[in-house]
Amino acid sequence: MPESDPLDYARPDPADQIERARAFYESASRRRTVREFSSDPLPDGLLEWLVRTAGTAPSGAHKQPWRFVAVTEPGLKREIRLAAEAEEREFYERRAPSEWLEDLAALGTDWHKPFLEEAPVLVVVFQVDYDVVGGVHRKNYYVRESVGLAAGLFIAAAHRAGLVTLTHTPSPMGFLARVLARPANERPFLLLPVGYPAPGARVPRLVRKPLEEILGWNRPASAGAEP
Repeated sequence: MPESDPLDYARPDPADQIERARAFYESASRRRTVREFSSDPLPDGLLEWLVRTAGTAPSGAHKQPWRFVAVTEPGLKREIRLAAEAEEREFYERRAPSEWLEDLAALGTDWHKPFLEEAPVLVVVFQVDYDVVGGVHRKNYYVRESVGLAAGLFIAAAHRAGLVTLTHTPSPMGFLARVLARPANERPFLLLPVGYPAPGARVPRLVRKPLEEILGWNRPASAGAEP
């Protein structure tokens, strides 16, 4: 049997559970993707707490196949912006299907990505496809799923801390591994500018899907009902 510890858990009152869930939803519902950033720096130590929170995510076989690389050096941010814009310009002008461009039109996005220099921190999330232990490659499992969960927790933690983020996925993203000199077992997964919104920042007017469109129930048949 593996070593284990008692679960640190106290079952809350049902009414308190509902209130906690409601309060968390009310906070999360105010989260928005932001493309206009202030250059104000983050408080010392704040980013580390966000990454600690991300690191609590579940992962396949508990392999924790993620790396969060923080970039604050202006020259590196500039290099990342130029490389990302080159890929994005190719996407918008040549590679993107017309239907995709139609869907993006509601967001008002294009290949220009000034936020990659304006945000005080760029957090590049890498997926670690395998670990190297004593020179031996050890496979990681459900890597993309695991890293996606960790990235989601990071975004939630940033919002909770009063920061804004943007999930940026230039395609292809291989230039990030080159610019940041990452090892061969790491692949870029997500690029997250992190900081405070610029004064007067605006966001698209969007409507989230209602609950009945995102929740399905498979309830047991009620007593006496026809099968």
